[in-house]
Amino acid sequence: MRSPILLCTDLDRTLIPNGKQEESPGARKQFADFVNKDFVTLAYVTGRDKDLTRQAVDTYRLPKPDYIIADVGTSIYATTDSGLALDDEWQQQIKTDWAGKINQDVRPLFAQFKTLVLQEESRQTPYKLSYYLALDCPHQSLFPQLHALTKKAGVAIRIIDSIDEINNIRLVDILPQGASKRHAIEFLMSKLAFDLHNTVFAGDSGNDLQVLASPIQSILVANASVDIQKMALEKSKLSGNEDSIFIAKGGYQGFNGNYSAGILEGIDYYIPNLL
Repeated sequence: MRSPILLCTDLDRTLIPNGKQEESPGARKQFADFVNKDFVTLAYVTGRDKDLTRQAVDTYRLPKPDYIIADVGTSIYATTDSGLALDDEWQQQIKTDWAGKINQDVRPLFAQFKTLVLQEESRQTPYKLSYYLALDCPHQSLFPQLHALTKKAGVAIRIIDSIDEINNIRLVDILPQGASKRHAIEFLMSKLAFDLHNTVFAGDSGNDLQVLASPIQSILVANASVDIQKMALEKSKLSGNEDSIFIAKGGYQGFNGNYSAGILEGIDYYIPNLL
């Protein structure tokens, strides 16, 4: 009998091959064969909402997950016989940072910042405000202003900054301070009795950096940008977690290290002879 493991993976451009680089033929099928084993608990960790996640599962014929950490870590769903069940305990935990407020209450605080362009309403949730920001906008000076403004209003926020390489624009998600992909994964680990030795995460982008630089065993797929690779290594070194990050390079079973091939390569690195 194999010991149980919790495999958490981002979707877009990590498991889903919707980036510029090519996917290794056969890698996604091998990934599916692996996660369908009884000892694997699979969680998708994504900026998508639950409906877009289910759409991606159908479109790309992905394995059905046991859990979905959606909306950049602000919601957690368990897969049940009757559908997806929202984890109310997690919602109660993160809502305290916003002092009873939700998206529509916090949103007016940012109206004065004209460079922030509100994303579509379908991308907003009660505990996530999502904006577009031009790549040439000086975000280094903008973000401290947002923190100062919300602190004065009694709202504690976390800003998640990433870049949409396909559309060439910056994505800015404003969450409760205690919410993020990392915090949600740690909550799920605790709830399911997993620890740092039997949990693995895979990602590729800016909104994965918190996990990539954490003590959680993390995989950066080979198709991640050079900038993200550099930032992930720098942040993991600063936090003393450089031994908890693996950057896929390709070569494992002849695969190129992109997308699911990189996830498989990383799993073999952390837990040899498991695949």
